[in-house]
Amino acid sequence: MTGPAEEVPDDGYERPVGGAARIPGPRGAADDLDPLPDPRPASQPAAAPETAAGIAAETAAESAAAPEPPPTHAVLKSLLGAWALAACSAAETQAVEDHLTECAPCAEEALRLRDAVGLLHPEESLDLKPLLRSRVLEDCLGKRPARIPVPAWATPYDTETARLDALLRDFGDSEWHTPVRLKWFEEERRLSRRTTVAGVIGHLLTVDGLVATALGLDDPLGPQAPQGGTTERTEFFWDSARHPTTRQVREPWREQGHTLVRTVSFAGHGVAELAVDYGGFALPLGDAFLERAFECWVHAWDIADAVDYPYEPPSGAHLHRMIDLAARLLPGALAERRRAGLAGPAHGLVAAGAPGRTLHLEIEGAGGGGWDIALDSPAAKPSSEHTVAEIALDGLEFCQLAAGHISPEDAAAGQHSDREAIRDVLFAAASLSRL
Repeated sequence: MTGPAEEVPDDGYERPVGGAARIPGPRGAADDLDPLPDPRPASQPAAAPETAAGIAAETAAESAAAPEPPPTHAVLKSLLGAWALAACSAAETQAVEDHLTECAPCAEEALRLRDAVGLLHPEESLDLKPLLRSRVLEDCLGKRPARIPVPAWATPYDTETARLDALLRDFGDSEWHTPVRLKWFEEERRLSRRTTVAGVIGHLLTVDGLVATALGLDDPLGPQAPQGGTTERTEFFWDSARHPTTRQVREPWREQGHTLVRTVSFAGHGVAELAVDYGGFALPLGDAFLERAFECWVHAWDIADAVDYPYEPPSGAHLHRMIDLAARLLPGALAERRRAGLAGPAHGLVAAGAPGRTLHLEIEGAGGGGWDIALDSPAAKPSSEHTVAEIALDGLEFCQLAAGHISPEDAAAGQHSDREAIRDVLFAAASLSRL
C-alpha cells in the first residue's frame, strides 16, 4: 500500500524520486521567467510598456519637472584655469563670471591665472618693427590733426632726436660709459677725439645750446659759457664736470630738444630766417635745425656702432633735406679753403648772379638727386652750360664724407672731366665736418 503523498519543499532544487536534493541546473534567462507580481495596489494603474517613445517622453517630463541644480563652488573653482585660457563654453563662462562677483578667493585666483596666461605667449623681439612709429603717427594724425604743426624744416631734428632717445632709453651704466671716437676733418687731415656715450650726448647738448640762445632760451652751459664755436663749448662742458658724465645728461638734452621744437612751432614762419651764430659762421635757423638733425644722426650712428647695435639712416625725405643743405654750403666752404690756400684758384671773377664754372653733383640712392655747384664764387649762378666736371656718389657715402668719417681720397666717387675741380669739391665737403 502506498501511504499518503509526502509534501516536497519548494526550495528550487530538483529532487529524485527517492527524495535527495540535486545541484540546480542553469537558470533561464530573465525573459523566460514568469513576470514578477505587481507590488502596487490594485487601484493604481499599471505602468505603460517600456517602449523607446515612452522612455523619451518620461525623460523629457522629468527634466522639465526638475531643473538642473547650479554648479557647486568646487566645480566652479575647477573651471578657473579653463576660464583664464578662454576655453570654457558660453554657459560655463557665464557661471564662472557670476561666481566671481560673489566669491573673493576665487576672484583673486582668477586674476592671478589671467596674469599667468600672459606669460605663456612666445617670446618676441624687443626691437620695434620699422614701420611701427609711422603707423602710430599716421593713425594719431588721422584722428586729430595737430592744431600747431611742427615746421617742415624742424621735423628732421624732431625725428632724429626721438630716434636717438629711443636708442638710449634702455642703456645700462656700462653702455653709457662705452668708449666712442668722434671723427672730423680739418684742413688736410682727419682728426678724432675719444669720449663716451654720455660725453657724446653732452656734446649734442652744448651745441644745441647755440640754437637755444638764438631763440632767447637758457644756455645749458650757464652764464660761464665760453665765447667761440662748437669745439670750445664742448671742451668747456667736458672739462667742467667734476665726475665723468653719466646717464643724467640724457634728461636735460631731451628736454632742451622738446623745448626747441615747441618754441619754433609756436613762433610762426618768420623765425626760420633768424641767424644762429656758430662762432666762425652763421646759419639761418631753418638750416641750423637741419644741421643739428644731421649731427644727431651721425653721432647716433657712432653710438650704435660703439655698442654694436644696428641703426638705420633717416627717411629718404629727411636725408634729401640734409644732403641739400650740404650741397648749398659747398660753394662757401670751397671759397673758404681757397682763401686759406688749400684749394686751386678761381679761373675768373664772376659777378654776383652771373653764370660761372659749375660742377654737377649726382647723389644716388635714398634721398638723392642732382645739384649744380658753383666753383669760382659762392655768389655765382650755377649753369649746366658751364659744367666742367661731374661727381657721382652714394647718398650715405656722401654723408660720411661730409661728417668727416671718411677722407676725400677714400670716397668711391665716379669722376668725370676737371680733376682739380673734383678734388677741391670733395675736400670742401669733408671740411663741413667739425667736432
